[in-house]
Amino acid sequence: MTETLTGAPTVRAPAAAPTLTGPGLLTVLLAAALPLVDFFIVNVALPAIGADLHASEAVLELVVAGYGVTYAVLLVLGGRLGDLFGRRRLFIAGMAAFGVTSLACGLAPGAWSLVAARAAQGASAALMLPQVLATIQATTTGGRRARAMSLYGATAGLSMVIGQILGGVLVAADIAGTGWRSIFLVNVPVVVLGLVLAVRRVPDTRSRHPEPVDVPGTVLLAVALLALLAPLTEGRATGWPLWTWVSLAVFPVAAWAFYAVERRADRLGRTPLLPPSLFAAPSLRRGLLIIVPFSLGFSGFMFVIALSLQQGAGLGPVAAGLALAPMAVSFLLVSLAGPRLIARFGTRVVATGSVLQGIGVLLIALTVWRDWPHLGLGTLLPGAAVAGAGQALQLPNLMRIVLAEVPSARAGVGSGVLTTTQQASLALGVATLGALFLGLIPHLGMRDALLVALVTQLGAILVTGLLSLRLPREVG
Repeated sequence: MTETLTGAPTVRAPAAAPTLTGPGLLTVLLAAALPLVDFFIVNVALPAIGADLHASEAVLELVVAGYGVTYAVLLVLGGRLGDLFGRRRLFIAGMAAFGVTSLACGLAPGAWSLVAARAAQGASAALMLPQVLATIQATTTGGRRARAMSLYGATAGLSMVIGQILGGVLVAADIAGTGWRSIFLVNVPVVVLGLVLAVRRVPDTRSRHPEPVDVPGTVLLAVALLALLAPLTEGRATGWPLWTWVSLAVFPVAAWAFYAVERRADRLGRTPLLPPSLFAAPSLRRGLLIIVPFSLGFSGFMFVIALSLQQGAGLGPVAAGLALAPMAVSFLLVSLAGPRLIARFGTRVVATGSVLQGIGVLLIALTVWRDWPHLGLGTLLPGAAVAGAGQALQLPNLMRIVLAEVPSARAGVGSGVLTTTQQASLALGVATLGALFLGLIPHLGMRDALLVALVTQLGAILVTGLLSLRLPREVG
């Protein structure tokens, strides 16, 4: 008799959750820096671009706005596509496109081709950036996530300041006669390095239950953001023609229609582009409200200070950029202590940061009032350093707070909402505070116009501080 032995059935262990290692985190943080550096790097280079390409003021504003608007409009869609098709795949595709469009910007033969290349660059950034936050959310937990989010916030804040400094240095260096073009061409080798690292070090994640793209929501969000941002960025330079007022009138209608469509889809159990139920989390809802005035005031400040230092104080691009170096240094040093401070003192750290930022901006305003036009690194150092420390206590911690209660399955949506809010606010800051500043110069002179802009930013900082008092005391 032959006895047949049958082995016990093999039980496969569930696949281990992907983990973001140190080199992988470095890679996604590099990608997070690129779009923000490129938003601010052009501020110092605008005079050189205008002179070389014979561009009008309205076209130069489009160089800034074309990037910011497409970036803001497509961010939430970029997050959803990452959930659907895989975040690593979209991350690599977006980074590659960012390198190609950066090359197109650097080789642009004329002003309008530069505007088109910048718009395409913004679209590629919108494909890449949401995957950064979503990957961090999906591959880290606990203390590792807190540290990664703090590093992300620090990277974002530093990128905004360093972009302006780097722009001045590159324009003045005139590498191989490239002039302002080097501010875009420098991205190409960085992207090549990032792609090599991404292929090897960034884990692949996606939503376990991906939903199809919400076409009506995507279209309505794009219409609403375009209707708001396009006239505000171009209105003053073009003399506020009829289309700007029509566009502004369309904005509330499109925004209401977007909300109604998204709420209906959410109630029917679908997954809309921006689920209203996501805002049930107090940390996300209140954190986003704070990021709006913070980003609006900060981007407006960076725009007007760049113009004031070059066109009013007579500084060259390097000196104008380096005048903000103390802000970057203090931001870096203070942001490293963020996780420990939040763990010990809770979200009151954010309110403290708004107080410090306000003191810093006030010191800058007093320096402008007293020393104009003799401004530079030495005179602006105290105010810039204090303001940078205050910003470091706010931005990295706010980003962590906003995403604290977002589940991993909705990481792409949550990161898209966060980055869209930040980017739209940055674009609004340049449009509104920049328009106020430029509109006041003929009547008040540049010094007093700058002082009005700084006082306006102090108002935004006050709003930020008051709103931060309503944050949940502890961070998950």
